[in-house]
Amino acid sequence: MSQEALLEVRHLSKTFGKNVVLRDIDFQVYPKDVTCIIGASGSGKSTLLRCLNLLETPTTGEILYHGKNIADGKINAPEYRTKVGMVFQNFNLFNNMSVLENCLVGQIKVLKKEKEAAKKTAMSFLEKVGMAPYIHAKPRQLSGGQKQRVAIARALAMEPEMLLFDEPTSALDPQMVGEVLAVMRTLAQEGLTMIIVTHEMAFARDVSSHVVYMANGIIAEEGTPKDIFTNPQNPLTKEFLSRFRTA
Repeated sequence: MSQEALLEVRHLSKTFGKNVVLRDIDFQVYPKDVTCIIGASGSGKSTLLRCLNLLETPTTGEILYHGKNIADGKINAPEYRTKVGMVFQNFNLFNNMSVLENCLVGQIKVLKKEKEAAKKTAMSFLEKVGMAPYIHAKPRQLSGGQKQRVAIARALAMEPEMLLFDEPTSALDPQMVGEVLAVMRTLAQEGLTMIIVTHEMAFARDVSSHVVYMANGIIAEEGTPKDIFTNPQNPLTKEFLSRFRTA
């Protein structure tokens, strides 16, 4: 019996006025997949992710989550986002809250958890990302890498079925990139389903199960990391990857 897709995108397009940002996007994500979306800036990667999280409304097409079209406007978006979480480029932490409070608020307000149960969950994920010693700190007291690890813990505390990462390391200093990628590598090994927009080519090559290369708002090529990184077929993919040496 073939496995059912967790998320399926069909003929997705997105326009802003006369500007066509995404056109006729099709792909599937299966449980435990780590899908890395690569491509030049402006190719539509982040807009695609924002459509998948319903932060943008697709102009045409369907996004099927467990076979149900969540792009039809009838879905409860906050409830859906508890299942399909998102980690942003710029952390999006609540600056007036401590690290622990950032990881509690969604559980208590959206999942309606009791505070003690929420705290237990939050602490387990803060420990996982190495941020348990900082539970009383405010975001302004943390480095960029620490903030992003808190943001990942906050997303995990909602116990989602899938996590979307929008260039999670691009706002970080080079020495902080490794600590965030290490957390994501562990999550991949543990079988969390992830879609990751990234410029970290070595990470995409080594950790993903599926790579999607986007150019000019379309999926120009997709396949296994081996397909894309060692034997790309599309001239656009070849040219893009020639700029990166993923040694």
